[in-house]
Amino acid sequence: MKKQARKTRQPNHPMRWRFVLGFWAVCACLLLVRAVDLQVIQHDFLAHQGDIRNLRVEPLAAHRGVIRDRAGKPLAVSTPVVTLWVNPREAMEHQDQWGRLAGNPVIDPKAFARKVRRHESREFIYLERGLAPEAAKTVLNLNVPGVYSLTEYRRYYPAGEVASHVVGFTNIDDQGQEGIELSMEDHLSGHSGRKKVVRDLLGRVIQDIEVLEPAEPGEDVTLSIDLRLQYLAYRELLGAVQKFKAKGGSAVVLDVRTGEVLAMVNQPAYNPNNRGNLDTGALRNRAVTDLFEPGSTMKPFTVAAALEMGMVTPSTTINTHPGTLRVGSKTIRDHRDYGVIDITTVLTKSSNVGTSKLALAMDPLALPGYLERFGFGQSTHIAFPGESNGLLPLRSKWRDVERAALSYGYGLSVSAVQLAQAYAVIANDGVKVPLTLKKVDGLPQGEQVIGKGTARQLVQMLETVVSRVGTARRAQVPGYQVAGKTGTVHKVMAGGYADDNYIGLFAGLAPATDPRIVTVVVIDDPGGKAYYGGLVAAPAFSNIMGGVLRSLHVPPDKPDGLLAGGPDAEDRS
Repeated sequence: MKKQARKTRQPNHPMRWRFVLGFWAVCACLLLVRAVDLQVIQHDFLAHQGDIRNLRVEPLAAHRGVIRDRAGKPLAVSTPVVTLWVNPREAMEHQDQWGRLAGNPVIDPKAFARKVRRHESREFIYLERGLAPEAAKTVLNLNVPGVYSLTEYRRYYPAGEVASHVVGFTNIDDQGQEGIELSMEDHLSGHSGRKKVVRDLLGRVIQDIEVLEPAEPGEDVTLSIDLRLQYLAYRELLGAVQKFKAKGGSAVVLDVRTGEVLAMVNQPAYNPNNRGNLDTGALRNRAVTDLFEPGSTMKPFTVAAALEMGMVTPSTTINTHPGTLRVGSKTIRDHRDYGVIDITTVLTKSSNVGTSKLALAMDPLALPGYLERFGFGQSTHIAFPGESNGLLPLRSKWRDVERAALSYGYGLSVSAVQLAQAYAVIANDGVKVPLTLKKVDGLPQGEQVIGKGTARQLVQMLETVVSRVGTARRAQVPGYQVAGKTGTVHKVMAGGYADDNYIGLFAGLAPATDPRIVTVVVIDDPGGKAYYGGLVAAPAFSNIMGGVLRSLHVPPDKPDGLLAGGPDAEDRS
């Protein structure tokens, strides 16, 4: 059998090539269809998506209103600062770039890494706020992906601690926390806006697209405070507190006709521009918030009530012998036996026995009612945060000892600003005007509290207190007639009155012939042997009042400028 030769099957090359060519033709068609889809059908969608990745909506910070003194000098201004923030989602995609932060003095690399990883699901967290532009640039120039900046405002206080208790301060979000910054927040704050911007791949703003919502700046506020007088009062109060080693103090200066507060200072104070290691006790505006028993500074109002009711005249005599008065189980004492003296001398010598006898001769509810008229036990409506109303008991029944104590300033509590307002009533011919920390135009409508004649009699009587035979010879002001009253009280401590802790006071007005200014000085707990109001508060009053009158160009009404006291002068009250 003949073997046939085996034939070898040849590959079908034309079929393979047709398959390959067909496959690539299909791919080309798919690519063409996709290209048409991307370039034509989905063009707008894709363009929008690209814009989204570069467009950002950012806040437009509102410029906070300026706080000025009555002459237009700035007390609080806003300066632009840079705030750094990071998009953690974006930053996590570029962890290899974090090393650029090494050695940067503003952002610690380790802290940055911890913060980003802790908030990796978020798109916005703060890194550092309120940086100076130069400091912010040291970070932004590193071009770390996900790190951006925005402009905010930081508050600056040119007068520093001198006006801190009045002006207050804002927090890091530029919201008022104390003082005028808090009470006038709605006026000062304004409203933030929004804008659309384009950022490049490094996060830099390369184009402002549009303002979606414009920022509305806050309103400026003009205060009644005169910065010149504020500095003067601050310096003199600080000097008195340091000299007498006191724990603190307050001083208030009022325009008696307008009710404007021209100066208000306290010790201890604080610097609102640097609140690190701040003692929170220093934040209090003691002149408005802190209460104390007014002591002998209350005696003019007891005498005013007696004059108004027609019980006495300035020359009516009263027997204070033997210098003590037994009321119930208590004994009321004077510094010495003044014997038979007139009502004017009751104030001149600050007789506790004299005012006690006047109060006990009145209807039991009469004196508290008159004190209420003067504004004691109620707000001055000065619109300052944390203002204390004081305490004036309005009982239906009063014990004799309570009535007597009220006559010389025990058994009630007042603030320095309340006491100043009450003395302004005497200085303003018996008219009480509302107090204000905002500059006013014109004379406000007032309330007649006591008769004009009574008020003028009181002023003349109080002039004797500042004479060489009164308790406040150190309150004299060269060239001006001064009227006022000293006060010295035991501090109320836990369990009752302290034996060796006092508050020294002086409240006065000038020029006595045509009163313009009232000033109250409070020295809290002087540390030395000197603690009487005539010794610790009266000299500060003299320096403040003299400086105020000269600064305001008030004409002198006492050209002889008597200063010295005589051997009969007393500083105790």
